[in-house]
Amino acid sequence: MILEAVMLMVRPGMEEEYEEAFRQASEIISSMKGYISHELQRCIEVKGKYLLLVKWETLEDHTVGFRQSIEYQEWKEQLHRFYDPFPTVEHFENIRL
Repeated sequence: MILEAVMLMVRPGMEEEYEEAFRQASEIISSMKGYISHELQRCIEVKGKYLLLVKWETLEDHTVGFRQSIEYQEWKEQLHRFYDPFPTVEHFENIRL
């Protein structure tokens, strides 16, 4: 399992519109091959800051299967206009303890 983690900064004053757009876009990502789950967290201290966590079966399910899909184009159209600056996506794997 791979965890995609993204810190998102939404343009000031667009938070409510973003959250609604994200609710709608969630249908896109949740339909993709290799998708396990996702959650969006709103920062308490910094207005407009969010943390997106997505669990994928493999790294390629995200980087190839989703990112190179037609569905990703729709995801971009719905969400990318809200971000400033554009976010950096990082991937993590669990360490067995």
